[in-house]
Amino acid sequence: MSRARYLLFGAAALLIATLVVLGGVIPIQASSGHWRATAWVLDLIKRRSVHTYSRWIVPPPVEQPSWIARGAAHYESGCRPCHGSPLSPRPPLMMRMTPHPPELPPRIARWDSRELFQIVKHGIKFTAMPAWPAPQRADEIWTMVAFLRALPNLTPESYRELAFGGTTTADGVSAIERCARCHGTDGMGRGGDFPVLAGQRPEYLHNALVAYRSGNRHSGFMRPEAAELDDQARAAVVTYFAELPRGGQPRTPSERGATLVFEGQPSRQIPACRECHGPGATDRNPAYPINAGQDADYLFEQLMLFSENRRGGSPYAQIMQPIASRLTPAQMRDAADYYASVRN
Repeated sequence: MSRARYLLFGAAALLIATLVVLGGVIPIQASSGHWRATAWVLDLIKRRSVHTYSRWIVPPPVEQPSWIARGAAHYESGCRPCHGSPLSPRPPLMMRMTPHPPELPPRIARWDSRELFQIVKHGIKFTAMPAWPAPQRADEIWTMVAFLRALPNLTPESYRELAFGGTTTADGVSAIERCARCHGTDGMGRGGDFPVLAGQRPEYLHNALVAYRSGNRHSGFMRPEAAELDDQARAAVVTYFAELPRGGQPRTPSERGATLVFEGQPSRQIPACRECHGPGATDRNPAYPINAGQDADYLFEQLMLFSENRRGGSPYAQIMQPIASRLTPAQMRDAADYYASVRN
């Protein structure tokens, strides 16, 4: 075939494609579904893309009960409305989407942990799967991976316990009940899986919720929850948790942690933690959090996020970032363990 004929066929094909596109004959309505060949091609593209872009991700050990619990709590509010759960099937409205959200338990085995991380962090184009609202928080994304790996083996009862922690599963719960699913009705964080809110200063709680809502404090867990609260609901949540007593039994604090908390390390420009966070009475800004009685893993995690400049926060967060960057991981752990051992 001559070159002229190739050009003629190419021009004809381009003209036909243009007429098809501009003529509007390709169905884009969700009710029409995908052609079988289209669905196969899109699925192949998705699987190969996820595999390629996740190749260099190094997964941590994800079989951690606290991670699974945190992932379950977010799955119930952020994922279950589309994908269903062991307690409830996929909603009929979502099944009218094209493509419709898949039922996840049978699909988990086709992805490894790196690929699940890639999907949760970045979402998937041409579906309703969104990217993670706080890409800085890889730690949160890994908790979702931990939960997804556990999901195929969950019963309705085990899912209920993970996602709700003994609180109500009914629709239309109050803002306080919604918060209590993670933080407990006593504000003590459901056995250490979530941060303690009981007895926290109201100014700090208010500023944190506002920072989460605006995205200034980074969290894919908390941003959508804070966005649901109007001024009245936020005030009710703040008052409820601030007025709760901080329970638990004090433990013998570590000496290293006590030295850092009460003296700091002046040679490295690390001030004494107690000057802002207690324990005991101090002349400090009421917007600074009370650390006494807080979960040690949570405090350590926040210090790591500060040191890596991945946390964000209220206007006062910028005070902590340079301080945390001067702490070693061992010092962070010592300070966190000390505060978890005391109560006031």
